[in-house]
Amino acid sequence: MQPIDQNSPVPMPVDPWFVSLDPDDRQALLAKTAIHSVEAGEFLFRQGDSPDGFYGIVSGFVKVSVLREDGKEAILTVLEPGNWFGEVSAIDGKPRSHDMVAVGRVELRYLTKEHFDRLLHRNSFCRAIALLQARHIRAVYSFLEDATLRSTRARVARRLEWLAHGDTTMASDSRRGITVSQEVLAMMLGITRQTLALELKSIEASGAIAMSYRHITIVSIEQLRRIGNDSVVR
Repeated sequence: MQPIDQNSPVPMPVDPWFVSLDPDDRQALLAKTAIHSVEAGEFLFRQGDSPDGFYGIVSGFVKVSVLREDGKEAILTVLEPGNWFGEVSAIDGKPRSHDMVAVGRVELRYLTKEHFDRLLHRNSFCRAIALLQARHIRAVYSFLEDATLRSTRARVARRLEWLAHGDTTMASDSRRGITVSQEVLAMMLGITRQTLALELKSIEASGAIAMSYRHITIVSIEQLRRIGNDSVVR
């Protein structure tokens, strides 16, 4: 990571968790974070690395993935601007559990573990971190539920809805457009591109989405939810 001139103000994108912070905690967090840039393909950290702090994405996207010994990659999610992450290892001091890689150029707010620990002594900030962790845990359990109880088509529909709400951000308002390649989406779901293409065509035929190159438009979020509620595993 490369430091950026700290004298130029860098606004943090709106995120439900960040906005909900106590104003004093929010100001303290911003005051103690340094702005860094990461180039496309560069690792923020790798699985097994020692914890070094807490991060917030100012611009760009960060891929969360794990790599098997045979080189096969599983993409768990792609974090967008506004997301904060890294709190688990910062709390328990254990090694990082995933790889975090910049998708394109990324600007980050970076809080050292030392400053993170100091902020945790504030009851309000400690509770806020607990709420952030709860949000992340809910996302993980939702993905596990989908993988074990939902049909492939329902899983695709539900992940599209998650992406429409910013995935782990889960903003209250959904966006109409999702920019994601079928390769990345297939790796998120753990299915082949061929299987994904067939399911996307069926979902498109239902009137829920419209597809174009690396872009999916949500035509009917209600129809997408109806497809996502299919709980029969096929």
